[in-house]
Amino acid sequence: MKQLNSGKNKELDDYCHYLRGNSFRHLKLFQEAKKELNLVTKNFVYYPLVNKVLGESSSELKEFKKAIYYFNEVEKWPNLDNQGIKIGGIYIDLGVCYLHLNQFEKAEKYLLKSKYLLEKENNKESLFLLYTNIANLYYIQFKDKQAIPYFEKGYSLSNKINRFDLKYRASKNMSVVEENRGDFKQAIVYRKESEQWKDSLNDQNKVWAVADFEKKFAVAQKQKQIKVLEVENRLKNSQRNWLFFSAISLLLLLTAGIYFYAQKVKNAKIILLQKNKLDELNATKDQLFSIVSHDLRSSVNALKTSNAKLSATLETKNYDELNQLIIQNSGIANGAYSLLDNLLHWALLQTKQLYFHKESVHLFSIVQQIEYNYKSLLLEKSITFENSVSRNIFIFVDLDSLKIVLRNLLDNAIKFSNENGKISFYSVETHTDFCQLVLEDTGLGMSVNTINELLADNELLAKKSNSEIIGTGLGMQLCKQMIKKNDGTLAIESEVNKGTKMILSFPKTNQNG
Repeated sequence: MKQLNSGKNKELDDYCHYLRGNSFRHLKLFQEAKKELNLVTKNFVYYPLVNKVLGESSSELKEFKKAIYYFNEVEKWPNLDNQGIKIGGIYIDLGVCYLHLNQFEKAEKYLLKSKYLLEKENNKESLFLLYTNIANLYYIQFKDKQAIPYFEKGYSLSNKINRFDLKYRASKNMSVVEENRGDFKQAIVYRKESEQWKDSLNDQNKVWAVADFEKKFAVAQKQKQIKVLEVENRLKNSQRNWLFFSAISLLLLLTAGIYFYAQKVKNAKIILLQKNKLDELNATKDQLFSIVSHDLRSSVNALKTSNAKLSATLETKNYDELNQLIIQNSGIANGAYSLLDNLLHWALLQTKQLYFHKESVHLFSIVQQIEYNYKSLLLEKSITFENSVSRNIFIFVDLDSLKIVLRNLLDNAIKFSNENGKISFYSVETHTDFCQLVLEDTGLGMSVNTINELLADNELLAKKSNSEIIGTGLGMQLCKQMIKKNDGTLAIESEVNKGTKMILSFPKTNQNG
């Protein structure tokens, strides 16, 4: 039944249906046997056996025509010996079915065919049943002369058989024969013999009944033991499952605890790192605001002092000094404006509010615009400016951020250049997808340590060797961040008192290759 319920193997299902059907027949549950056997497919290798059992079940149910159909199907099959079927037995079954249907000619035909085969095999029990059936065939047709020899043969064979039911049947048949002959004395002898065999048969049946009862009792006891064991197994399984699930639950709780503890530690580390970073940024911010406010205060104070001098000079009408003061005021105002402009752009960059739009830019024209903006400062210090950038170069950058970078770098170059110095912008061909723009001055220059500080990726401010703050370093930080956002790079080459080279690399526009 487990196999049939799985339905995974059709060939194995056929075996299961046949075995169940045959078992039902032995239990005399003939209808159930037929239902089960009809589920066997015709591809089943032992299908003749299926038809044989169907025929026997139909015969027991008095469905003789159906039985004949099934036995005929068996008869048609070649090589019945390979199926474990004796054709002589099939002939007997067909003969008996026709006998019950009163089709005596066909019954005689099959029974005699069977007689020919069974006498060769010398199977005494089968021959006894055959002789009895042939005798009955003739006897019900009132052919006593033909029937009696077969009854006698059957009786003779019964003496060689150890079955009480067949001995009882043979002696009873002979008692009837003798009664019909009129030999009542001999009939009584056979009748007494049949009664003896009947008593023996009953005794045997009682013994078998007792044995069957004992067997059933033993089976029941075993089943009770099995049920007790099943209950014990279920209890053990329940205990084992409870222990297993408890262990799993504890493991899950432990894992969850470890996970949450690890997350807590991780979050604590992140918070600590963020706090340290925030403290650093706040310190930088405070320092920056302190310096910016100091520089602005100094610029405003210088402008205030210069304006006082300017008022006094107006009274004395010293026009040469007046001109110098106006130029000085302009320089102070420009410095303060540059500081505020850098502070604004730095704040926008830090808060990600600065708008970036990359486009193709003509580099020579941009350098020319920057030169124009700083013409007055260049003239004031008599600095020579040279724009040697190639007119064929286009770079792919954000225009506004590029101007901020170039203005800051040029402003620093002017600030740290001596009078009558020189500042040059020129390009270098690298045969790559990047263009190099060099800003070179003949100013104060700087040491290797100062270069490293300027290029370091931090928020520290520029300092002198004596730790006096001379500037916010904001312009340089702003330049580095904007160069990076434009996918560019910055390098510095410098020696003290020999000038400085600020080397910028920016991606070319595709059309320049």
